[in-house]
Amino acid sequence: MHASESLSNNLQSVLVDMIELHVQGKQAHWSVVGKNFRDLHLQLDEIIVDAREFSDEVAERMRALDAMPDGRSETVTKTTHLPKFPDGEVDTAETVTLITERLDAVVDNMRKVHDEVDEEDPTSADILHAFIEKLEQYSWMVSAENRKPRKRSAVKSAHRSS
Repeated sequence: MHASESLSNNLQSVLVDMIELHVQGKQAHWSVVGKNFRDLHLQLDEIIVDAREFSDEVAERMRALDAMPDGRSETVTKTTHLPKFPDGEVDTAETVTLITERLDAVVDNMRKVHDEVDEEDPTSADILHAFIEKLEQYSWMVSAENRKPRKRSAVKSAHRSS
């Protein structure tokens, strides 16, 4: 199978976001400071490893489809859907917000291109499914650091006391 221009462009779009997620994850890893530093630092390592592996998997899938991946820094910078990461030290709470936004941006782009990818190549769409599942899990886990517990409803509280 040879990828159409549309399939190639859609996979390229995912590729640059994964590369940028990896790079920004490393920047966050190096610049994070504050409460729960170590836990977030280690969690960022997990995200970074997966983003790098995912980018390689997308690029290799593109090559299998006779498409040419472009992971050059100038291409990534020009075409990523992720906003720039701030310079300097970043507090853990802000880092949580920034990384959650970036994880969600990568997932949003994959969901945007998914149906077109699936139409032409269900195997590539299956790869995207796996990435979406893992990145959404990371988004939930990272964002939980800044969340406050939801209030229990009066109905649930009354039911539990019976």
